[in-house]
Amino acid sequence: MYCPKCGTQNVEGASYCRSCGANVSLVPQALTGQLPVADQAQYPDRKSRKGQRREPSIEEAVRTMTMGIAFAVVSVLVGRYAPAGQTWWFWLLIPAFAMFAKGLGELARLRMSQNRSAGAVQPQLNAVRQQDLPAPNTGDLRVPAPSVTEGTTRHLGSEARTRQLDSFEDQRPS
Repeated sequence: MYCPKCGTQNVEGASYCRSCGANVSLVPQALTGQLPVADQAQYPDRKSRKGQRREPSIEEAVRTMTMGIAFAVVSVLVGRYAPAGQTWWFWLLIPAFAMFAKGLGELARLRMSQNRSAGAVQPQLNAVRQQDLPAPNTGDLRVPAPSVTEGTTRHLGSEARTRQLDSFEDQRPS
């Protein structure tokens, strides 16, 4: 079995490459076409996976936007009427804006999912149609890109002039 990263031959059944340390335990399974299927339900409590599986809903969007507006109202009331609120009322605006933005994001996700389910064609930015491209000219050869070695060799061919420094051997202190 050969390492797919460095090409070193390893013994059968090895877990890691003896040369570069790459994980080669799945190489025999990949060659036979029997790769294990990743189980997505393995980590049901992870926050990132939970957010991806949840469908956007109008109720969630309205709830979070309402909470954001409520936090903003409470922060203004605290700043105006609470005795010590004049120093920290501004910090209540952080969760207010965060919840309001989360609600707007939920509305945007809901609209995108409705467009996808309705079969609306998504506009493609910077998309080039095949008929807009010029016909390929396969008779011309491309000019090869200059390599780093070629440029270095060119500079080595002509040596730079060196400056002769006078030695101090012939000058003796008086």
